[in-house]
Amino acid sequence: MTGAGDAVARLVRDEGTRVLATLVRVTGSVDLAEDAVQDAVVRALETWPRDGVPGNPRGWLLVAARRRAVDVVRREAKRLGKEAGAMPAIDPCPDPVSVRDDLLRLVFTCCHPALSLDAQVALALRTLGGLSTAEVARGLLVPEATMAKRLTRAKQKIATARIPYRVPAAEELPARLAGVASTVYLIFNEGYTGRPSLIAEGVRLARLLAELMPDEPTALGLLALVLLQDARRAARVRPSGEPVLLSEQDRTQWNGELIKEGVALVGVGLRRTPSIPNPYVIQAAIAACHDLAPTYEQTNWDAVISWYDVLLSVQDTPVVSLNRAAAVAERDGPLAGLALVDALPGLDDYPWWHASRAELLHRLGAPSAFEALERAEETGLPAAYAGYLRGRIRPR
Repeated sequence: MTGAGDAVARLVRDEGTRVLATLVRVTGSVDLAEDAVQDAVVRALETWPRDGVPGNPRGWLLVAARRRAVDVVRREAKRLGKEAGAMPAIDPCPDPVSVRDDLLRLVFTCCHPALSLDAQVALALRTLGGLSTAEVARGLLVPEATMAKRLTRAKQKIATARIPYRVPAAEELPARLAGVASTVYLIFNEGYTGRPSLIAEGVRLARLLAELMPDEPTALGLLALVLLQDARRAARVRPSGEPVLLSEQDRTQWNGELIKEGVALVGVGLRRTPSIPNPYVIQAAIAACHDLAPTYEQTNWDAVISWYDVLLSVQDTPVVSLNRAAAVAERDGPLAGLALVDALPGLDDYPWWHASRAELLHRLGAPSAFEALERAEETGLPAAYAGYLRGRIRPR
């Protein structure tokens, strides 16, 4: 596909996600909305490169998808000998509830307490985050086949239990916050694997969530975390597309306003959680340690490691331990970090575990560094990061 064609494909994909969210609300059916939007996307990819991108891409997709949905409803009604219900000709008025953004509202809807937390996040990422099954599987650290089955079971449960696709009432929102926060953060994080539009979408959703639930530490911590990470965006990638590690970034390119806002939110979050740490607030505090350091060498690694210890007290996962091990490697050297990395269980299919091993083995001058890099690539390390490591690590 040409460069222009790639740009059109990205636009169609990004706009299609919001169109899907709106159409699910209008039709009340995820399956019908998915099929209709997919048809509209195919038509857009066929016509836009030839005829030009319309002035209102999202509107074009919504009209095309709605027409397709109407056709399907009428055809199915005729087959069953029923009268087709009238689908609104235009988007109906928003429901009288506090959540006003279609995408965020539908994330809340997918995060129904009748589903397991993993199923909630997976369904929301796949349906409303616009991620493929493979991308969702990578984000949640499970094999793709397992994720496909999980998504199928979630949809079947929704259909069997007749769970309505509606906006939850205000009193129901806190029970769904954990799934929503996980979804928003994974959408944001997925942007760094080649879809930068998802970074902006994650920040936008995090802001909406914090506005919606300003007294919830999870919402405040999530917003602080994405702002403090997004503050480094301009310095994270070279013009060639090659990633720039934190240690090599030009900190003059960091966004000081976002750092200031994020640090302030960390303070508020910590004051609201004096006895029980909140995972998002603690992760934001770790990000603040990096953003406030004048240089990489001046990073307070003692503070970073201490915050990771706090995080492990409420979120004891191998991935958190992996990140802590990386911090230990910076403070105490690659040998100390590698010992911790090698002791972690359950990460053999996680590309960043292999990438961490490759980097630390390279620092130690071990020939097995290249083997670790190859394993990272086999398990799905994004191409940009794999290319960077290949430039540093040569087979011996």
